[in-house]
Amino acid sequence: MKNIKSILAVFGLLVAFSFAAKAQNVTFTSLDGAKVDLASQKGKVVVLAIGASWLPLSKDQAVAINKLSKKYAGKDVAFYFIATDSTAAKSKNYASDDAIRKFGQTNKMTISILRDSDGVISKKQYKIDQMPAFIILDKEGNLSGTPFGGIDPDTDISGVLSQKIDEVL
Repeated sequence: MKNIKSILAVFGLLVAFSFAAKAQNVTFTSLDGAKVDLASQKGKVVVLAIGASWLPLSKDQAVAINKLSKKYAGKDVAFYFIATDSTAAKSKNYASDDAIRKFGQTNKMTISILRDSDGVISKKQYKIDQMPAFIILDKEGNLSGTPFGGIDPDTDISGVLSQKIDEVL
């Protein structure tokens, strides 16, 4: 009986570690084609602003994420905007890399913009059910809390996010 409990305990730890590893093993593509693996950010808090150039609230996200990136400059926090615009030219939500670059320039984004065509990775990995959304990953790459979605355009989300970042920093 003792051996069975030991085996179950070890199995439970292996399962827990495999979920933790999965949380870190997420790769997006930058607008210049480089792969950005979030596992390489281990030791940093990672903040993901997930939206699309065609979503009006993404402009509010840009303001909030720029504000936060300035506040946490020089600290162990990495910020990314994940553009979920489609890469399929026939999609109604299609945006070229140039269009996304223009979105970033128009909104004076100071952080890296990564692509997640149609939000496939984001929706699956982080269980996002609405966009725009913010995701905070702790220093081990695990999801910290639940995604912040359904953002009210009249609310300054940067205060709430700052508090959550400070909790895991």
